[in-house]
Amino acid sequence: MMMMQDVWTQLGPTIATIMFAWTMYQNYFPHELRGHIRRYTDKLVTYFYTYMHIIFHEYETDGCLLLSIERYLSKNSSTQAKRLKANVVKDGQSLVLTMDDHEEVTDEYKGEKVWWISSQQIANRQTISWYPREDEKRYFKLKFHRKNRELITASYLKYVLDEGKAISVRERQRKLYTNNKGDGGYGYRRRMWRQVVFEHPSTFDTLAMEPNKKQEIMDDLQTFSKSKAYYAKIGKAWKRGYLLYGPPGTGKSSMIAAMANFLQYDVYDLELTAVKDNTELRKLLIDTTSKSIIVIEDIDCSLDLTGQREKKKDDKEEEVKDEKDAVKEKMKNREEKKQSEVTLSGLLNFIDGLWSAIGGERLIVFTTNFVEKLDPALIRRGRMDKHIVLSYCCFDSFKVLANNYLDVESHDHFPEIRRLLGETNITPADVAENLMPKSSKENANTCLERLIKALETAKEEAKLKAEEEEREKAEKEKEEKNKEAAAEEANNTDTVNENGKSESNIVKENPEGNVAKENGKSENNGVKENDDISKG
Repeated sequence: MMMMQDVWTQLGPTIATIMFAWTMYQNYFPHELRGHIRRYTDKLVTYFYTYMHIIFHEYETDGCLLLSIERYLSKNSSTQAKRLKANVVKDGQSLVLTMDDHEEVTDEYKGEKVWWISSQQIANRQTISWYPREDEKRYFKLKFHRKNRELITASYLKYVLDEGKAISVRERQRKLYTNNKGDGGYGYRRRMWRQVVFEHPSTFDTLAMEPNKKQEIMDDLQTFSKSKAYYAKIGKAWKRGYLLYGPPGTGKSSMIAAMANFLQYDVYDLELTAVKDNTELRKLLIDTTSKSIIVIEDIDCSLDLTGQREKKKDDKEEEVKDEKDAVKEKMKNREEKKQSEVTLSGLLNFIDGLWSAIGGERLIVFTTNFVEKLDPALIRRGRMDKHIVLSYCCFDSFKVLANNYLDVESHDHFPEIRRLLGETNITPADVAENLMPKSSKENANTCLERLIKALETAKEEAKLKAEEEEREKAEKEKEEKNKEAAAEEANNTDTVNENGKSESNIVKENPEGNVAKENGKSENNGVKENDDISKG
């Protein structure tokens, strides 16, 4: 007790002396001299101080940078910091805990220890405000031993930023975007896209598809997402095109949702008919973010720009007719306001032109039910790099659906269903509808029996349709033969008539009787002349 009293007794005069010296320094030392003293003092302290500091201010650095650091430190903050801040992410669905101001956490990288301090620069104002001042800046301070300078600046900081960005992507609420109609009604600052929360539950686990084909697509997507350096090396924009085609109900939209969930990407559903022109199409592309999928569904039905390029016609009359039709169509378009002026050239530039390289890490997906209608330039490799056929349901696809809808991996009806699927074309959507229980009384056996009946009905309908098509084909061939026979008969009749006409003309022009008569007359004349000669 006596020792503590002695310490406090000696500490009091010491503090008073320091305060007196500081007051004299503030009042009597010129500002220029104080600057020199401060500079040399800092050098002296730095010479003996073995640690270095890096400051990351809130407004002097990219906001994403500070957010990445905060996300990275969140894993250590929840276990080390005494005071935490809760940030809401994913539209209130989850919380992220980070350290509060003036807290410190430690981290270790390759066996070396570093310290992170969260602090705030207080504004030098004498006013009281209930709102945060603009000049109050939050910042993170990184402290490390100066022997590790090369390790921290060359490797550790990049590691922190990459990890923080990856955590932010995983924690963010992904969005589904659709474009606003380009009618100019939203003003100069109108938003190009409207958004909702993307909550589609489709995944590759629930997707009805052959396992090998499914794994091939997943490997392709994963390779793409990790190939930023490779795309830069080969000189290509970091994007990839997918063409999904097949009959209706084969799971094209579900495939897109599964791709988005697999890569944790946003989805931009582009409605071409709502785009005013090619300029607005480029603006929409600029307004998209990386780590996204740009989708144009049923592209063959979106606009009249996917058909084959018009061929030149040699016939003069057809050219005149087409010119008249074009004039009429132009006049009609002047009377009716056009909904969109997007051209095939504009769409091609949107996919892989100069503007397509902005942002990077994008997938561009087209879907269609009739791939043969699309212009070859639109779906060539380099634009649509991977073509995926989504066809009718096979037995492997059925097993996935049976497990999803009925929690059944094997059943006595499976062999019969396998046989019928091999003989019948039915879409996964139709199979799923038959497998879905319609009441609480229905079980797996009931649903599978309903599917068997649907397959048998589809098989019978396909058989009747094939017979009808064969009958129509035979009737059409018979009709064609009859037309050919009638044409041939008519041709023969015309030939006979022409031949008969020619013969009558010959008789009329050179009749044999006249010829004989002329000959007879000539002979008689000859005889008569001979008789006269004899008489003479």
